[in-house]
Amino acid sequence: MVVRSVVSQSPPELPGMIETADDGDRPSITDVNGTVARFEMAYSPDKPERFAFGPPLSQRIGSLLYMSFALILAGAVLLAYNGSSNSRLFTWIVEGDRHRPFGSIPLTIIVFCSALATVVRASLRGVIVTGDGVEARYLLPMGVPRIRKWNWAQIDRLVIADDDVMLELWNGTYEHLPKVRDGKKLADLLERIGGARGRTITRLGAKRAA
Repeated sequence: MVVRSVVSQSPPELPGMIETADDGDRPSITDVNGTVARFEMAYSPDKPERFAFGPPLSQRIGSLLYMSFALILAGAVLLAYNGSSNSRLFTWIVEGDRHRPFGSIPLTIIVFCSALATVVRASLRGVIVTGDGVEARYLLPMGVPRIRKWNWAQIDRLVIADDDVMLELWNGTYEHLPKVRDGKKLADLLERIGGARGRTITRLGAKRAA
């Protein structure tokens, strides 16, 4: 006959538990973990959010006029080659190409491509504002584009005068942002985001007419 002895074991004690009275308040999660939750209250747009400001019309008028001339030239050549052979346009362009070292069609293609490149180059100026910082796009005298980028941590102060904005950087230098089409909208946006991020804002008075 086999006798089995049963030994009663007490349940294991759970570590890390805080005993509290039944009628008392439950412990806060900050008391257990020893940390306090903190929230970032500054304005922080999402990274995909992007505000682009193009150049003003005064900086694009030359390229737009050049493109208009190229389109008129292309239309005249197209009408000459598809129009009546008795028209003056046909005589001047189509028949005249027989005696020219360089035809009107290759010339029109070159002029149109040049005008298109001028329009694209003129649109390279502007300012882009993102959640990471500010990007300024300049155009040097020889037509070479120049891009400057600053994170918000590199910007100490924003000096705003109507539609002009100047950045004071962390190393004490200043950078004047290029003119844009919606200058006041850009200034208001930078003032709002920069102020929310703790940057110093200096708003100068509006310019007075002489």
